[in-house]
Amino acid sequence: MIVLGVDPGLANLGLGLVEGDVRKARHLHHICLTTESAWVMPRRLQYLHSEVSRLLAEYRPDAVAIEDQILRRQADVAFKVGQAFGVVQLACAQAGVPVHAYGPMQVKRSLVGTGRADKEQVIYMVKASLGLGELFNNHAADALALALTHLAHQSVVSASAARLVRS
Repeated sequence: MIVLGVDPGLANLGLGLVEGDVRKARHLHHICLTTESAWVMPRRLQYLHSEVSRLLAEYRPDAVAIEDQILRRQADVAFKVGQAFGVVQLACAQAGVPVHAYGPMQVKRSLVGTGRADKEQVIYMVKASLGLGELFNNHAADALALALTHLAHQSVVSASAARLVRS
């Protein structure tokens, strides 16, 4: 299974691709797409859509795992992130790839074992799980964490389905 993880954002959109299963995941690619605040909004959204669509076509993931953020205090930030979230959803729909949303606490619990883990613990687990020694962008790390979370979720779903079949 190939999973594209997405950390949505307008200024910085993290993307991370992994392949395999939760026990043996392999890093394929990661990148942080950056848009300039001086660009007009349609240009920023078009760039994000184009790059996400390109990666979807190149890697042909089986699923996309995107962070479902709840930003209640900063309406302007929530609106911008929501636009990037929508552009990613559109690119996935056009490519026929199913999208699965995970909250930050789900990701932390999946990778570290507690929803109260800090960012450094999550990054450490991403690097350890994928055998990455290099330091990289936090947005790309979050995207890889989302992809790994989806692999773990799929493992649980598959195990549950197998138990139902046996009973």
